[in-house]
Amino acid sequence: MSTDKEDLDVDEDFTPAEADDVEPVVEVAKTNLSKRRTIDNLLEERRLQKQLAEFDFDL
Repeated sequence: MSTDKEDLDVDEDFTPAEADDVEPVVEVAKTNLSKRRTIDNLLEERRLQKQLAEFDFDL
């Protein structure tokens, strides 16, 4: 390691070669959470429908 300060050449106009071909990245965590909530809601609806069907209305 040297203790001398060295000037580094930095290309500030650098652009990735495939910048035009990049597709937007889908956030997997949010997508999975959304799917999980949908599944949970459907299961809850089924459970409530089953309870309603089994309910004794002659109380």
